[in-house]
Amino acid sequence: MISLMIDATERRDVATAEVEGAYLHADMKDFALMKLVGKAVDIMCQVNPRYEKFVVIENGKKVLYLQLLKALYGCVQSALLWYDLFTNNLVRMGFKLNPYDLCVASSQIKGKQCTVAWYVNNNKISHVDDTVVTNIIEKIEAKFGKMTVTRGKHHVFLGMDITLNNNDGTVTILMKEYLKEAIADSGMDVAPTPAKKDLFTVDDGSDQIDKRQGEIFHSIVAKLLYVSKRARTNAQLAIAFLCTRVSCSTEQEWKKLIRLLQYFNGTLDMPLILGADSLAKSKLWVDAAYAVHDDMKSHTGGATSLGRGAIMCKSTKQKLNAKSSTEAEVVGSSDYLPNAIWARMFLAKQGYELSKNIFYQDNQSAIQLEKNG
Repeated sequence: MISLMIDATERRDVATAEVEGAYLHADMKDFALMKLVGKAVDIMCQVNPRYEKFVVIENGKKVLYLQLLKALYGCVQSALLWYDLFTNNLVRMGFKLNPYDLCVASSQIKGKQCTVAWYVNNNKISHVDDTVVTNIIEKIEAKFGKMTVTRGKHHVFLGMDITLNNNDGTVTILMKEYLKEAIADSGMDVAPTPAKKDLFTVDDGSDQIDKRQGEIFHSIVAKLLYVSKRARTNAQLAIAFLCTRVSCSTEQEWKKLIRLLQYFNGTLDMPLILGADSLAKSKLWVDAAYAVHDDMKSHTGGATSLGRGAIMCKSTKQKLNAKSSTEAEVVGSSDYLPNAIWARMFLAKQGYELSKNIFYQDNQSAIQLEKNG
């Protein structure tokens, strides 16, 4: 979210690119065997007939043992082997990894910052000069082969529909298609809010849903959790509560999930819009709802913004019981503070120093606290 906001604020040229068959570029370091059985053996022998002489029969089935020379999808170490290979290549190109997010690397090129942010084999490359972006793509392709590349102001990246708006320096993020998967074939209506006021009420008399429905409940909540972190931060409260119920979901929780999906169904075109008034000034909000969970624990909510939209949000059940609403707010501040510290450190490593002034405001009274060093 932060790197997208920087891209939009600085009007950078952005490209998204996918390395095909990424893991297979990395060499397997350990001795690893793959066992093929039945039809898989026939397919492999059709691909390469020289394997036929190594086929054996075990329990009446064809079996073929192969030593892996490349990092194959499914092997535990494959992801790390690919990561090491890719990052070492970036380092040789002059990039430095951000220690607060090791999947973000930056380099000063033509006096401006070039940033590569990636998830496995999906890359986002940005610089104010489009020729620099082109050059970086060509260097990566020289090592890993032709990539699937998207250029321009609109990108579909990790399920996010991203539009960069040069006119006002903002970025718009939608996850409409991803949400449609969660509400497909439900035939539901629409709702004006993500949840009703009884969200935290737990009815012990409500019947448990069956195992199959429980698996569907868990799957949908997991999908919506990803959506809430990427594009629909306004639903984090409802989703955070449903996450606490995936192991003990009842008919009551199912109805709450349906209500949330009804809200998404009616607001599919509602985007997250991010922008910055200044890359040196951030604003944070933290609050706590006292003893709202059935075990009397409180709930923390927090958000960080650099001007427009929240680049970071947190909505979570507190880990301990507070004795008062005041104590719950202290716990909430402690819960959210690491996010603020991380954002400051991440931005500092990207070359943007945030102001060290902290503002506290509550009940219409404000105190400015000056911190040095």
